[in-house]
Amino acid sequence: MHDVQDALRARREVALERLAALTSERARIIDASRDDNADDEHDPEGATIAWDREQTTALVQSTSAQLQQIDLALARIADGWDGSCHVCGKPIGHERLLARPATDQCIACAERPGRSGR
Repeated sequence: MHDVQDALRARREVALERLAALTSERARIIDASRDDNADDEHDPEGATIAWDREQTTALVQSTSAQLQQIDLALARIADGWDGSCHVCGKPIGHERLLARPATDQCIACAERPGRSGR
């Protein structure tokens, strides 16, 4: 499980760096739009600025959700989780855990209709 923790920590660092960059970019877009006449409806650049702002906000939210999943997985491991699927209780394959270290489901359970595929 140590190598899975290492993979999670590495992904966490990448996600933190990405979140910082995206947050900075979002702040830059918002600051830049404050200096403009922010009439998105009539300004030809307004739609682009609004789209950039919304796209960046969505990426910040997605990256934050990834960080949350990583932190939950690290907490599971710290609490003694043995790598078993939370749905069926069978072991999650080691290769799957290395590829998707934040997962808590085996492939079979993740592929079932209505499952999130985490």
